[in-house]
Amino acid sequence: MATRVGLVFGGRSGEHEVSIRSARTVAEALSTGANRQRYRIILHYVTRDGRWIVGDEATAALSGTIPVTPDNRLPRLPTTARQVDVWFPVLHGPNGEDGTVQGLFTLLDQPFVGTGVLGAAVGMDKQAMKAAFAAAGLPQVRYVCATADGLAHPDELVNRVEQHLGYPCFVKPANLGSSVGISKAGDR
Repeated sequence: MATRVGLVFGGRSGEHEVSIRSARTVAEALSTGANRQRYRIILHYVTRDGRWIVGDEATAALSGTIPVTPDNRLPRLPTTARQVDVWFPVLHGPNGEDGTVQGLFTLLDQPFVGTGVLGAAVGMDKQAMKAAFAAAGLPQVRYVCATADGLAHPDELVNRVEQHLGYPCFVKPANLGSSVGISKAGDR
């Protein structure tokens, strides 16, 4: 009997499109060769507003045609969630890689691929990860973390960047994945 894999993709983050591309790759890998007999994929597309879509609309989303179905209901798991043996989350960014969906599956006592809540949460937050690396004595490149207070005092923040890093330097959001939000700063 084939293992029923709930492939979850899309999501509410700015990395929605990246997630769809990643899900295509995973779906293809799970559907070719010997995997064709081992796994049955049940697609679960999460819209930008958090609704879970299955069936033809999920298939359309995977192929690049994003369904636009107005729905005022609260987001909820579809009934097909009960048919899944193991979840394969391919959600990128907040509400996907940050421990949120891992927490949902843990709460529902559903097995899933990947790290648990803590590993995902720490891994998604660059500042928390840097603190964990430092506590473990691992070497790191120099960095400056901009807090909300630092952003309220931009001149002080820029001075810290210039003192600790210099130019050019790279600016990256602490809680986004992929390359979303990265920029190269050549000067003030």
